[in-house]
Amino acid sequence: MKKFTLYPETIMKHFKRPKNMGKMRNPSGVGKVGNLLCGDVLWLYIKVKKGKDGKERIVDVKFECFGCVVAIGISSVLTTLVKGKTLEEALKIKKDDLLKATGPLPPIKVHCSVLAADALKEAIYDYYARNKLPIPEHLKKEHERIKKTLEKVEERFRKYVELQKEISKRV
Repeated sequence: MKKFTLYPETIMKHFKRPKNMGKMRNPSGVGKVGNLLCGDVLWLYIKVKKGKDGKERIVDVKFECFGCVVAIGISSVLTTLVKGKTLEEALKIKKDDLLKATGPLPPIKVHCSVLAADALKEAIYDYYARNKLPIPEHLKKEHERIKKTLEKVEERFRKYVELQKEISKRV
């Protein structure tokens, strides 16, 4: 008899045993994003180094997530997809690419896949800003959209955000 599950096997596998979970020391870039629908918050840390080809590559990536099964699972999947990629390659990863990698989600949970994709954009934006590198125009626009959403999340879920900060200090 086949076992019924609401989520794809890949999501459950990554939720039960997340890859690259945790805080990174001295990251090259940090992306913090929030979801207005549910209050999930995700931090994505990237370490960037120049490869032998002279291109900047994501050599390490970690995440912290205060969220649901899908938010944690898809964040773990994202980390496995971006390791070793150039920044330009990583910026091409979209929500739809994550859904292809995981399988279909219930429609009510698709917004969780946006969280991981947005966190990656923010981490790369942060890397460019920290290093005073030119930021692509499309990334600037995405950053403004993501920043506005995060501000609304932090306003709407203020007590939850304070609890997250307190928990992060203890870890």
